[in-house]
Parts: sequence; structure tokens; C-alpha cells
Amino acid sequence: MPITQTVLEVAERDPHRPAVVGLDGRLSYAELVADSRRAFAVVDALHREQAAPPRPAPETGGIPITAVSVESAFHASRLVGGLAGFRSVSAVIDPRWPAAHRVELILSTGIGVVISDCEELAAELSRRGWGGVLIGLDDFRRREEAVEPAPPPSVRAGDETFLMLCSSGTTSNPKAFLKTRRQYRENVAVSAAHLEPLPGTATLAPGPVSYSLTLYAVIECLATGGGAHVADAFDAIEAGRRIRDERVTRVVAVPAAVQALADAARRHPERFETLELVVTGGANLSRGIRGAVANALPRARLISYYGAAEIGFIGDSRDGDGTLITIYEGIGASIRDEAGAELPEGEPGTLWIRAEACSDGYLSGTTDAVLRGPDGWATVHDQGRMVGGRLELIGRDGDIVVSGGHKVALPEVERAFEGMPGLGAVCAVGVEHAGLGSVVALVVEGGAPVKGELAARARARLAPQFVPRRWYVVDRLPRTVGGKVRRVETAELVAGGAAVRL
Repeated sequence: MPITQTVLEVAERDPHRPAVVGLDGRLSYAELVADSRRAFAVVDALHREQAAPPRPAPETGGIPITAVSVESAFHASRLVGGLAGFRSVSAVIDPRWPAAHRVELILSTGIGVVISDCEELAAELSRRGWGGVLIGLDDFRRREEAVEPAPPPSVRAGDETFLMLCSSGTTSNPKAFLKTRRQYRENVAVSAAHLEPLPGTATLAPGPVSYSLTLYAVIECLATGGGAHVADAFDAIEAGRRIRDERVTRVVAVPAAVQALADAARRHPERFETLELVVTGGANLSRGIRGAVANALPRARLISYYGAAEIGFIGDSRDGDGTLITIYEGIGASIRDEAGAELPEGEPGTLWIRAEACSDGYLSGTTDAVLRGPDGWATVHDQGRMVGGRLELIGRDGDIVVSGGHKVALPEVERAFEGMPGLGAVCAVGVEHAGLGSVVALVVEGGAPVKGELAARARARLAPQFVPRRWYVVDRLPRTVGGKVRRVETAELVAGGAAVRL
């Protein structure tokens, strides 16, 4: 069902039902509709008043692009959710990205209006001769209070673009892509069938709305008539309070937040009594996190889904160690070699997906990378194998090294050390070797562990070719703003001598 149609129907039938709730504001469905009319009126005026407006990426079909780059998850959510009912393309840009990356994204995609309080961003855009408008959030809100509301939102054509997303942006220039309304409707249909964003359900989705996981949670809640409870960042104590006070039954969060949630529930179980379902993104959720949720939240179910922002929801795991993913009905999956030939079951290779929710491709102004092949199948270069009809992910393209002719999946090496007492975070990398091409090295964060204990654990849990040949320690592993360990930068620490060899 179209997102706006659901919003309008709920606003008419149950006007006081919570739609978007944050720490700095809350809107019912009726209030969201009214709010959207003022927001679009301001956005439309800002685009129209430009003397030499930026030309939006041709893939938008001429629809102006408005970007939100603010810390407030509430305002980012209500603006993106509200603008969805109008002829507008919205983007959420992480304000923590390097200013240079944000500038390049704005210039290369033709974004015409940016809502941001970043003075550095404003100065650099001005220096580069950008013809758009950058406006602070407070100034934008003042205009909303004074403007004549636009006509009500309406259900738009399915082939119209309405959302621009990015694949990265913390270490390299981001690749941007668009979602049409039909593609997002297809994505919501898959999510609604498997991840339970039910009408009236209160869902807590803490974290920046620039994360595709959080953004999807907001949109799917509005598309199914649920309440999206958002937070600028994850705070376990605050999350527990909101779950209790708002009667939240469903949480959508990144794995690190799920771990913290379980820890908080163990200390204050009375705050989490309403919680029924925890949904997290990313494949191969660790045994430690699964065990922590099972122990601290015995009445809550855990679903770990796998998907890609460009493609949509693909499948999930709900039992065992979580390494095998059941592909959703209607989604095609194929493991292929470098030449594009399909590989037999058990053989590792590149994962290709066929899904109705998949974007058409990356915006040409941001990259020359190809998302979809001529046959309609798409890949983000995740590596995997099929096992008993289910998918086992083994990492991204750079997560596999060849050692002595054997393909070694580095995430599998790391999983062998999960739960080891006294061990902090680890990262497996490939190190050049004259005879074998490369060997596996394990880099450990924190205090120096006992090398013999690490080696013994590896030999007991891994095939011989997967056992690390070298061991290093660093004070802190390099991470993304979202907390994920950066493998490339970790390998550079080893190569540059910054890691201490054990």
C-alpha cells in the first residue's frame, strides 16, 4: 500500500494515533499531515526562490532534491515522512560525515535545499559556487510557523522517485541511489510480511536517521500505521525508560545497540516488560548477542535480517547460531564466480539478488559502479555460499583472502574468538606472504592476550588454512561512526608497523 495512503487513512480514522515520537517532539497522524503541508510549502518556496538552482540528477526526472543533515532524529523523520506525500525527493545526510564528502554529494547529485546547522558546510558550498539554499533548522521551523500551508499530500505515481540514499560516506565519497515509490512499496510489503511492523505497533528505532536501518524503520512504520519512536543516538537507560513509558513492543536497532539493550534489561527488567520483538540488521549476529537477548529478554523474539539499502530486504535468521539465512519468498539469490557463472552449493562466490524493491542503479554523478546487470540481477559484492537451500554470508569482497590456494573468509576467523574470556574486539586481516600469497593475521584490541591461548582456540575451532599465522595487538581498532571495525584501516596499521606483534 502507498505510504501516503496509509498516513491519510489513519489520520482520518484514528487522528490521535502516534506517528513520529522523539525526545524533542511528537506528532500524531493528523498532526503529521498538517505538519507536512507546512514543511513542503517552505521547501517548495526555497527551491523556487533560487536564481540559479542546481540541476537535480537526471535520474530524478527533474524533481528537486531536499537534504536533511541535522542531529535531531525527530525532525529528520517528520520531514522525510511528511515530504513523501508531495513531488519531492528527500535525502538524509549524516552530519558526522566529513564536510568534504557532504559537499561532494550535494554538488554531484544536484541537491537544491539543505537543512543543516553546519557553518563549515555552508562556507564550503558557498566557496564552490553552489546555487542552492542552506538553511538552519531553527530558521526552517520559523518559516514553517509563518507559511501558508500547501495543499494536502496525495498518493503519487509508483514510478516517481521520492527518496535518495547513500551506500557510505565515512571513508570515501558516497555512492547515491534513488528509490521510486513502487520500489519502496515492494520493500515495505516484504518487511510487513516478515518483520512485523503491524498497525498501531509502537516501534523504537534509536540512532541517526541517516542509517538505512533507522530510515527504513521510520518509513515502514508510517506505511503500516505504526508509531515510529526515534532517538538521536542510542542510550540504554533512556531506551528502557521509553519502552516502559510508551509501551513499546518492538525495537529495530543495530547489533551494538541490541547488546546494550540486553545489558540494560538484565539490570532493570521491569522497564522491558512490554517488549515482544527485537529486529536487527546485519548477517551473522554473534552468539554473544543472541545469548544476551535470550537471557535478559526471555519473552522477546529476535530476528536478524539481511538486506542491502540498494536492494531491500533479502532474508533473515531466527535460530541456531544465526549464520544461515532463509531467503524471503519472491527474492531470488544466486552465487556466481567472477565470470558470472552460477556456482554449485557449498562453493563461495559473489551473491547476486533479484528483487522488485531493487534500485535501478547508482547515480551516475557519484560513481561508475554498476548495481544491476542486464539480466536484472544486482550485487553489492557480498560474498556467500548456499548451504541446504539457505544462504551463508562470508563477508564483503575485501573480507576474503587467498592463502596457499584456499579462500579464507575473514569474518569466519573472527567468529571463532567470540565469547573468549578476557578478549576484546578482534579483526582478521590478510598479510602478504612470499610463499603462500597471503596469510591470516588476527589483530586484538586492548591488553596483550596470551598468544598460545589464542592459537589453541583457533586450532580447536578452525580449519587449518583458517588459523591465523600472525598475531597483533593495538590499543583501539579503527571504527566507522556507527561502531563497525574498519578492516582496511586495520590492515594498514599492521602493514605500517603501528600494531604490536605478539
